[in-house]
Amino acid sequence: MPRAIVAGAFAIALAIVSFAAGGAKMKITSSAFQEGGNIPSKFTCDGGDTSPPLQIAETPSGAKSLVLVVDDPDAPSGLFTHWMVWNISPQTNAIAEGSTPKGVHGTNDFGRSGYGGPCPPSGTHRYYFKIFALDRELDLPAGTKRSQLDAAIKGHVVAQGELMGRYSRKK
Repeated sequence: MPRAIVAGAFAIALAIVSFAAGGAKMKITSSAFQEGGNIPSKFTCDGGDTSPPLQIAETPSGAKSLVLVVDDPDAPSGLFTHWMVWNISPQTNAIAEGSTPKGVHGTNDFGRSGYGGPCPPSGTHRYYFKIFALDRELDLPAGTKRSQLDAAIKGHVVAQGELMGRYSRKK
């Protein structure tokens, strides 16, 4: 019996630590492409360069704000950020194709605000659409860079999710 109590206490403690570290799962999906699938060219620099439709689910009830980040870890220079928006309402459950959620917009690695679609110089790259639920809103000005955003959310993520799509340019 004591072993079962210890195991139960350990499981509860592990769940609390996992949740506090941002271990809770959210869902972010798109009707335009499946997890691990190819991103249609209309959402890239080869097409209209508009953002794909996104659906957000399983946001924790205590979340105070959401953060959306889109990045490419396969870029030649390292992690390349395509889109950053924070202080999105936690009630947001969809972002329509070509639209931008209400919130504060950072400067992406193209040097501008807003969505910049996949545009790999060669090969197939992976693009991660990440959603983070935070326990607070962020006090960051528009135009903030990725490193400042990453520092500001540290310790405040209560849940997160990601959707990965692939893209390679037709030559």
